[in-house]
Amino acid sequence: MKLHSAPLGISGISSSEIDLELKDSDDFNLTPARCLPVQPVVADNPQKQKSALVVFGTTFITIFLAEIGDKTQLSTLLMSAESHSPWIVFIGSAAALITTSLLGVLLGGWIATRLSPKTVEKSAGVMLLLISLMLFWDVFIGY
Repeated sequence: MKLHSAPLGISGISSSEIDLELKDSDDFNLTPARCLPVQPVVADNPQKQKSALVVFGTTFITIFLAEIGDKTQLSTLLMSAESHSPWIVFIGSAAALITTSLLGVLLGGWIATRLSPKTVEKSAGVMLLLISLMLFWDVFIGY
């Protein structure tokens, strides 16, 4: 195979420059080249998997901030004060929250197998909007 027969216009080096370099070169390495397998180039997938730590951190922060000062926390506070057994109340409250979270995860997993992520996202947005409107109605019109 002739070296100058390969297309070289893309690299910007002319075949005469390569011929000169080959003539001037005293270093000839005759060991066979080893080629590594080529990895396919894939565009960024919008649904690529997030690391477990990122999912855990996002979930923890979101739920923690959402639960501060809500009725569940206030109920737990009152039960702990009335019972004088804060650790028993903590265990019961934690078990209840874990159970409700388990139900949410199982239901979410089931929904994810039947609906597209876009549909789930839009449905969640509509439901949160409706809940916000009902709360707004209750606060301003209910008095």
